[in-house]
Amino acid sequence: MITLLYGTTNPAKLSSMRTNLEPLGIHLLGLKDLPGEIPEVIEDGNSPLENARRKAHAYYEHYKMPVFSCDSGLYLEGLPEELQPGIHVRTFSGKYLNDDEMLAYYSGLALKYGDITARYQNAICLIMDEEHIYESMDENLASNRFLLTAKPYPYIRPGFPLDSLSKDIATGKYYYELHENDADDLVGYDGFADFFQTYLFPST
Repeated sequence: MITLLYGTTNPAKLSSMRTNLEPLGIHLLGLKDLPGEIPEVIEDGNSPLENARRKAHAYYEHYKMPVFSCDSGLYLEGLPEELQPGIHVRTFSGKYLNDDEMLAYYSGLALKYGDITARYQNAICLIMDEEHIYESMDENLASNRFLLTAKPYPYIRPGFPLDSLSKDIATGKYYYELHENDADDLVGYDGFADFFQTYLFPST
């Protein structure tokens, strides 16, 4: 069993990643599982990978244990550049959006433009020690394309408000109506498991 620190305070993200990495024999801790003050990291990179790298290095220096951090960018097909969230998925006009505000903003976009084809570009940086640092923003980490729709699904999971607006393109089903394996494909979890398999268990 390998213990890693996942550089997040989001309980929903921690729970989802735990579920997907547990079969590999990886035990995850979150930032809130460790004592002391959590260091603040300024996420001012120009890409998901730059932000993942900033967070991983900051947490490794602070906690002195193997750590990984992830970051995502959201890209909306057919919308003008000024409306592309990119790495600022939770920020609009300089304001950080809570779950309810985020849901209202993106459902408003879908109401205005119709169902929006969207995709997450995901990145990860893993630091085992100062000599073993692995990172990726490869296509296999990206989510499948999906639809953002105006009407939310009745269930809204704290920390993941956009899942309630997300539909599978092929079936038209909401994310929460999909089989678990299909839902993982939508958000790209298989790619993260492959990343850890490649770098931590290359011979298995």
